[in-house]
Amino acid sequence: MRVIFMGTPDFSVPALQAIATDHDVVAVYSQPPRAAGRGQKPRPTPVAQAAEGLGIVVRTPERLRDAAAQAEFAALDADVAVVVAYGLILPQPILDAPRLGCLNIHASLLPRWRGAAPIQRAIMAGDAETGVAIMQMAAGLDTGDVLAETRTLIGPQDTAGDLHDRLSALGADLIVKVLARLPLKGTAQPADGVTYAEKIDKAEARVDWSRPAGEVDRLIRGLSPFPGAWCDIAEERVKLLRSRVVDGQGAPGEVLDGFTIACGAGAVEILTAQRSGKRPMQAGDLLRGWSLPALLE
Repeated sequence: MRVIFMGTPDFSVPALQAIATDHDVVAVYSQPPRAAGRGQKPRPTPVAQAAEGLGIVVRTPERLRDAAAQAEFAALDADVAVVVAYGLILPQPILDAPRLGCLNIHASLLPRWRGAAPIQRAIMAGDAETGVAIMQMAAGLDTGDVLAETRTLIGPQDTAGDLHDRLSALGADLIVKVLARLPLKGTAQPADGVTYAEKIDKAEARVDWSRPAGEVDRLIRGLSPFPGAWCDIAEERVKLLRSRVVDGQGAPGEVLDGFTIACGAGAVEILTAQRSGKRPMQAGDLLRGWSLPALLE
């Protein structure tokens, strides 16, 4: 089929590569290059870089609401568009242009965790499982009919980074299967069970040791590797990247042993952390030559 692919971050790249193996990807739409790195030079998105490596035309419009952009999109005469974390809202003329419409790869089991941060929110909420849904896109926020889904358990030490990579691969595999079976009749999302994965606010990232250990552990894993949950240690901001709940009691923030910290109920052992300006390190390596205070803020 003639496919338009629309995506921006690393999460989207496996799907593009998988689709390009079996179909004619007539254009890739991605966010415009943004300043990045020490030199703040404009850098193409991961999807744009992957598309260029595959020899596919890349388009990076700032918006899709003007008539010229919509006409250019329609002129591609695509059978279907596949959207994966693109970053722009698609107006109705864009949704209607491909013969079979626009399909979205969404990193949750809809209708749970519609919105911007489904992977992080699933871990932070303590969900036992999540997955990937292929959705026929409609005008609402992640409200379209579900064409297919696949599930995966969330392990007790899974971070958002771990789940990101797993769901990215699952989504790539599932979209290829869906494209091979089009047209498909979707299933309407139930009205019950709708939740919204709000964008992560930086204010959420500071660890509150007065919270129960399970909640602290899920915050750490849900925000790893980005933006990273953090605490102050001797007036230095330290990111906490991997953790687990362990036995232990003490005043909230009290260092019990090694990098085991007492919480409002129970304790959390920090397994991986990152000091300011340093690379992530396992706790044992990080603590060599660096003593923690008796109480963390």
